Amino acid sequence: MIRRLVLLAAFAAGLGASAGAQTVPQFTVDAAWPKPLPHNWILGQVGGIFVDGNDHVWVFQRPRSLTDDERGATLTPPRSICCAPAPPVMEFDQAGNVVQAWGGPHAGYDWPASEHGIAVDSHGFVWLAGSGKGDGSILKFRRDGTFVMQIGHPGPIDSADTTHLGQPADMWIDEAAHEIYVADGYGNHRVVVFDSETGAFKRMWGAYGKPPRDDGPAKYDPSAPVSTSFANPVHCVRIARDGLVYVCDRINDRYQVFHKDGTFVREVRERPETLGNGSVWSMNFWPPKEQTYLLIADGENNEVRIVRRDNDTVVGHFGQSGRNAGEFHWVHVMAVDSHGNVYTGEVDNAKRVQRFRPN
Repeated sequence: MIRRLVLLAAFAAGLGASAGAQTVPQFTVDAAWPKPLPHNWILGQVGGIFVDGNDHVWVFQRPRSLTDDERGATLTPPRSICCAPAPPVMEFDQAGNVVQAWGGPHAGYDWPASEHGIAVDSHGFVWLAGSGKGDGSILKFRRDGTFVMQIGHPGPIDSADTTHLGQPADMWIDEAAHEIYVADGYGNHRVVVFDSETGAFKRMWGAYGKPPRDDGPAKYDPSAPVSTSFANPVHCVRIARDGLVYVCDRINDRYQVFHKDGTFVREVRERPETLGNGSVWSMNFWPPKEQTYLLIADGENNEVRIVRRDNDTVVGHFGQSGRNAGEFHWVHVMAVDSHGNVYTGEVDNAKRVQRFRPN
């Protein structure tokens, strides 16, 4: 299903709007969150963000994305008094304090070349993905950083291969079914599902629920017929409380919705005129229990859109391109806590996380 993008001018003007019986949510940036990092640390590009069952915010960031002037204190000799790269995996509490931080290359598993995608299940297991060249696995750790399991291994890009991943971008866990869904990814063109306890392959699908294909168009053309294949990257996967699976097809300016068995439900295009890096980067459901809305992070247009899930209509947005608090430069990933606070992470040279409180 394809629908025309609708924005309510009243919301854009900050006057609020009504959608049926619901009032369109509005958000205000919390510029005091997080607190200054300890140990002279600084964040790199934010590859993943997730809120666990304790409302702790987990950030998966890229220390190797820092420039020499940003990590000047660690050079030999030191270039400046600040700063040092923070560890890749960081856990924050609701107040914005760092609870713990860990991660990085180590014998026994293939640490990703580019940190991308994090999920934390109710048992405290932390799942990590990697989108860099040669990355072909997802990793499972205990909450304290103890390694547990690796699914997949580096290898050739092949969306039909069940033993290698292709630069996976994101994950979502179906705990009742003991399954982990992977948006795979920057190399492959599919959603793939594994057993979250054994790592065994379960199933996979491509665009429209068809077998995944690696022959998608090299470049998005808004005037051309919609692609029958996922583009790279297949950038996010989310499962709603009603069991529907939402998938970000970023460059193709759309998301597709499926049942858990891969049966195609519908397609929605988002700002289909968008070129560059596409208009659907990340998404989450709001409010946390009712999930009336789908929030969509758009890193090319640098906004978060608010979409009614029952009719796929855009009813508002927040953010714009810029570097002040509440603005975005390449808003990349997004999460929501139980209070309805929205957390975003940015890449390129923005390298920050922000929190937005519902009004």
